[in-house]
Amino acid sequence: MRFTQAILRTPGPDCARGLTTAALGAPDYDRLLDQHRAYRDTLERLGLACTVLNPLAGCPDAYFVEDTAIVSDHLAIITRPGADSRRGETATIEQALAGIRPLALIEPPGTVDGGDVLFADGHCFIGVSARTNENGASQLSRHLQHSGTESTRVRVPSGLHLKSSVNYLENGRLLLIDAFSEEPAFSRFEHIVVEADEAYAANTLWINGTLLIPTGYPRLKSRLEALGDPVIALDTSEAAKMDGGLSCLSLRF
Repeated sequence: MRFTQAILRTPGPDCARGLTTAALGAPDYDRLLDQHRAYRDTLERLGLACTVLNPLAGCPDAYFVEDTAIVSDHLAIITRPGADSRRGETATIEQALAGIRPLALIEPPGTVDGGDVLFADGHCFIGVSARTNENGASQLSRHLQHSGTESTRVRVPSGLHLKSSVNYLENGRLLLIDAFSEEPAFSRFEHIVVEADEAYAANTLWINGTLLIPTGYPRLKSRLEALGDPVIALDTSEAAKMDGGLSCLSLRF
């Protein structure tokens, strides 16, 4: 598939008050803004028209926009994030998507984070995690099925989201950590297993024939370059302090 649009949100000055399990210290706000601009500029160079929303006061995690919606070819599904503190983020995302796709909603008691939703080769994998529950996964599956996309649920035993550990690189390839290498749902794909000390880099993105990888993971970068697609390394050090990565920072469609 080819991506043509992306929605991003500028981080707010309260970003250090967001949720995190990382023990990496507080993000440097100015540096986070610089990294966010570099990310946006890269998406634009790769052909995506970027809509950048303003910071959302009182929602320090709101720049992780991926968690607030799932955008398929025919439908935009507004999520109900698994963390109570993030429920206020979805209204403005709904407004941004209203004229782009027909809308559907995840209703209580379901919860879904977009970081648990992976499209691969025309199929959708839904991670059931600490943030996405069974009820939410069932609702999402029904919405997708009505728009012509089949889905499979996958347990996420560790890590924040499915896409923290598994991502699709096109051409039938999955980049994943070892814990998912024996997952039956992924058996038809070629596996590129990320070494344990580079596990954060499993959150790598394929964007229109180019791979975006976080900086600081030279072995995986070399392995990906050998696949033949261009590889761009982007610094995500400040988002990582808040459990964020490359996929979290945009909605791409």
